[in-house]
Amino acid sequence: MTGKKHQKKINLALQGGGAHGAYTWGVLDALLESELFDFEGISATSAGSMNAVVMVAGYLEGKEEGARKALNAFWREVSDSASVFCPASSNLTSSFGRLPDFFSGWSADSINNATHFLNLMSQNLSPYQFNPFNLNPLQEIIEDQVDFERIRKTKEFQLFITATNVKTGDARIFKTQELTPSMVMASAALPNIFQAVQIEQDIFWDGGYVGNPSLWPLCYEVETRDILIVHVNPLVRNEWPKDAPSIENRLNEITFNASLLKELRAISFVQKLLGREMLKMEYQEKYKDILIHAIRAEDAMSHYDLASKYDTSWTFLHRLKNEGREAAKKWIEENADSVGHHSTIDIKTDYLEQKTA
Repeated sequence: MTGKKHQKKINLALQGGGAHGAYTWGVLDALLESELFDFEGISATSAGSMNAVVMVAGYLEGKEEGARKALNAFWREVSDSASVFCPASSNLTSSFGRLPDFFSGWSADSINNATHFLNLMSQNLSPYQFNPFNLNPLQEIIEDQVDFERIRKTKEFQLFITATNVKTGDARIFKTQELTPSMVMASAALPNIFQAVQIEQDIFWDGGYVGNPSLWPLCYEVETRDILIVHVNPLVRNEWPKDAPSIENRLNEITFNASLLKELRAISFVQKLLGREMLKMEYQEKYKDILIHAIRAEDAMSHYDLASKYDTSWTFLHRLKNEGREAAKKWIEENADSVGHHSTIDIKTDYLEQKTA
C-alpha cells in the first residue's frame, strides 16, 4: 500500500473466528478512517483472510474509503446470506428456509442450545454427508466482490493467507501473486463445517490450527518492523467452564491461540538475543527487532460464546463492528505515536506470563 507522506508503515496480523470477524471489520474500519497508516504486509487466517482480501480489493478500487465500503458490503452480504458460518446449515435451509427465520421468536438460550446441537451433529456427520454438494455461500460472495486478478497484480500490499495442509499438518502460506478464491476458502475451511479444499495435489483445512495468524512472513518477507495483531479469540478467561458449550468454546479458543503464542515466544527469544548482542555479526543481519502491537479481544469478546460465531444477524455483526471500532480508536489514541519507535506490548508479561484475576 503506497502511503501518503504522513502515514506510518505497519503490518497487520488478523485472526479468524467466524462471525466474530466482524469485530476485525470494525478495527479495520477505524484504522482506514484515520488515514494514519500504510499497511505493507497483511497476514490473515479464516475470517481474517476474508477481511484482508475484501479490504485490499476495496482499497485498490477507491483507497481508504473504497476499502471501508467494500468491507461494509461484504458483511452485509454475509448477513443477507444467513447462516454461512453455521454447521449443517445446508440441511436446515432445505427444510426450514433461512436459519434466522427458523429461529425467529426463540430465546437466546434456545438458539444457543440449538446451535450446540448442530455442533454435535456436525461432529457425527461430516460435511461430506450433510453437505454432499459442497455448497458454500461464502465462496460466492468472495468471488462476486473481490477482483483477484487485480489483487495478484498489485505491488501495494503483501498478503499472506494461511491454510493447514491436511496431508502434512504444516502451514501453507498463499501469497499475493498467486491468490485465488479457493485459497481464501481453504484458509476458512473448518473441517466439521466445510469440505477440505483441494489446490493442485494438496488438500487444506482452516489455517487457524497452524497459524492464527502466521507471524513469520511479517518478520522475514516485509521491510516494516511493526506488527499490529488484531485478536478475535480471548487469550485469558477467568471463568471455569463446566457446561458442555463453555468447555467446547474454551477448547476452541485455546486451540486457535496456541500457534500464535508459539510464534510470539520465538519472537521474544530473538528480541532477547538481539538486545543482549548474543548473535554473531554475520547472523544479526538475518534478524530484525520486531515491534509488536496488539488490539486484544478480552474486554469485548469474552461476553460471547461459541454459538455466536455462527450468528450472522445484521444486528449482531454491526454490534461487533462498533466494538471493534471503539477498540481501534482507543488503540490509535494511546499508541499511534509509538509505531515505528517501540513496541506497545511486552510479549513476556502480556502473553507468556499472563496473570489471571
